Amino acid sequence: MHILEIPSFFTPYGGEFCLEQAKALMALGHEVRILSNVQLGVSIKGKDYMVLPFYRYEHQRDGILIYQSFQRGLPRMIHHNVMRWVSIVESMFQDYVKKYGIPDILHAHCAKWGGYAAMKISKAYGIPYVITEHLSLMALEAEFGKAPSEAWQIPFLKQAYEQAAMVLAVSEKLVSDTACYYGTAYRWQYLSNVIDTNFFHYVERKSRADRPFRFCSIADYSYRKGYDVLLDACRLLQDHNCQMELHMAGRLTDGKACLEAIAERGLRHIVTHGLVNQECVRTLLYECDALVLASRSEVQPLVVFEAMSTGIPVLGTTSIPPCQRIGKGCRIVPVGDAAALAEGMQTLMEEPVTDGRQLSEQVRLIASPEVVGKQLEQVFSDVLVSS
Repeated sequence: MHILEIPSFFTPYGGEFCLEQAKALMALGHEVRILSNVQLGVSIKGKDYMVLPFYRYEHQRDGILIYQSFQRGLPRMIHHNVMRWVSIVESMFQDYVKKYGIPDILHAHCAKWGGYAAMKISKAYGIPYVITEHLSLMALEAEFGKAPSEAWQIPFLKQAYEQAAMVLAVSEKLVSDTACYYGTAYRWQYLSNVIDTNFFHYVERKSRADRPFRFCSIADYSYRKGYDVLLDACRLLQDHNCQMELHMAGRLTDGKACLEAIAERGLRHIVTHGLVNQECVRTLLYECDALVLASRSEVQPLVVFEAMSTGIPVLGTTSIPPCQRIGKGCRIVPVGDAAALAEGMQTLMEEPVTDGRQLSEQVRLIASPEVVGKQLEQVFSDVLVSS
């Protein structure tokens, strides 16, 4: 199959899930490329706004060809920026076809706005499209307001869902969460994102005897990630003289607001790492005994699978979707409940070591490149047969 991936956002603003799925499909022998138009914000990473290329170009990343463009967004002109983004993608697709031919199928990541652009291209060229959806309810509420909402974007996105050959939700919970905006009158199924299970492989941990229990929390420092609740839980554990450490990694975890929150609670044995690369994430997971996430809203936090793939358990909140709750490998407490989180952390500290090898194998059967690639391949094949 000739597959063209169209991410709604990409480097330098994330979007690695698109690249990982493209690599998984290419490994199965398919012709896969990525068409990426990234809207840059002058107030976010302002240096990128000034120095990244002002022209379209091709480059390779991990063996995948990426046809790239960077769009300069205009402040407070959301409708203009969106429509311009879509028109640029349509124009890039015309150029792509001249060089590589018409793909068999379009694979958009997020309806907003890759899915909408794919819908327009589909109409013009008669190509079926599939949307993989990643955006959480909290992310939509931040832009559209709480449902019911009259935001102008919703009819466009609802149309993109309804006309898609298939919507692949990265968790079943996402469909019910966002039904208040989009309804459910579209074809969908659950399909996990990819994690590199060979990179995040199992290793046997060193003995926990004669040292504090090590928790890590790997997420950007933000309200959605619930660090305030996690730090309150650590205060409760410290008051009970629990021997534990917390390692925090992610954007702004070494920033002023985070450090002040730690100091205000008088917390000891908290280590802040700031933004780290993938190798550092893996090292941290290998050096810790459990991952803890106090998130208020999630779709499919890949760090949960990454942690379990290395062999350590996870303590999270009810925001973590059921598809990631693998037996005792993923324990759940209520959102926003510091006392319950502290109790869950203490329980993990007192229990025997988890069977990490079995946990790692269970993750591989759900989220490895081989498994997800074959599932995507089957979805696309079914779409092409029925179209």
